Amino acid sequence: MERRISTLILLSLALSGVGALNVVIPQPLYEYARGDNITLPCTFTLKPGSTPPLIFISWSIEGVAANAKETQIISYYHPSKITDVKKVYEGRASMDVDINSGKANLKLNSITLEDNKNFECRLNVPGDDEGKPAANTRLVVLVAPSTPICKIEGKAEYGQNINLTCKSEEGSPAPTYKWDSRDVQNMPRVRDPRTTDKGGVLSLFNISKDTSGYYTCTSSNKIRSATCNITLTVMPPSMNIGSTAGIIAGVVAALVALIVIIYCCCCRKKKKDEEYAMGVREEEYHDEEPDKNGKRPPADRPPVPSNPKPTRRDYDD
Repeated sequence: MERRISTLILLSLALSGVGALNVVIPQPLYEYARGDNITLPCTFTLKPGSTPPLIFISWSIEGVAANAKETQIISYYHPSKITDVKKVYEGRASMDVDINSGKANLKLNSITLEDNKNFECRLNVPGDDEGKPAANTRLVVLVAPSTPICKIEGKAEYGQNINLTCKSEEGSPAPTYKWDSRDVQNMPRVRDPRTTDKGGVLSLFNISKDTSGYYTCTSSNKIRSATCNITLTVMPPSMNIGSTAGIIAGVVAALVALIVIIYCCCCRKKKKDEEYAMGVREEEYHDEEPDKNGKRPPADRPPVPSNPKPTRRDYDD
């Protein structure tokens, strides 16, 4: 008896939904490439024999994150055939509506990553609140991964722990990352069991000379892949690039200072030699004196020695 009652209850519940409002989106997920013009289909059925004086149809979006806010982007009013589009979607969103055939498709032009959201198609019919008035789907905008950026975090010195990072600025679905490495001879090598590769971060522990080599990161999703490369050179702590550069700079500065000192010494010695030569000439010749008549000799006359030898005429005088 109880079994018969349960069957009757289930049957009555099933029949209660027959002829009620029903909204359907055929697929739970749609995937399109960025920049495509797309159509998200939505069909509906009304209660048989009903001719509602007013039907309100709307499409809304909701972010994929938890507790995301739902926003209505476009709505349609029947029988006035008025369409109201949210300002952000003007020129991109429209509705293809046919009440008789039960169609309320959403059309979106030039989709972007911002359209990567959940979409809802909903009908409001006065006096008909039974059945399923709304349906949902997810739009995934496909974008190939951008060329990833590879970086080294930490000091590439013996005994250090470092991370090699790899990140694509964009990609939908979110790209996955994989690191591969080769030794300095460009030969594949077995990865150290302590090494971890997670989320684009390759962690290397207690690195040594053998860790040096070529590292390649591949960023990929269902569309395509992109790569970036790093050349890792592990050196002793005293041979890092900063110390080497400092030593070279110091040596260059010392050489420049030495050259300046030598140049100054040479200039000073040359000046002393010139002064000495001028002093000797002044001792050899004195200023020319006037003759007995008070006249100086012509300019082209050779200078008179300071101690001229007496002539015979002088003795006669």
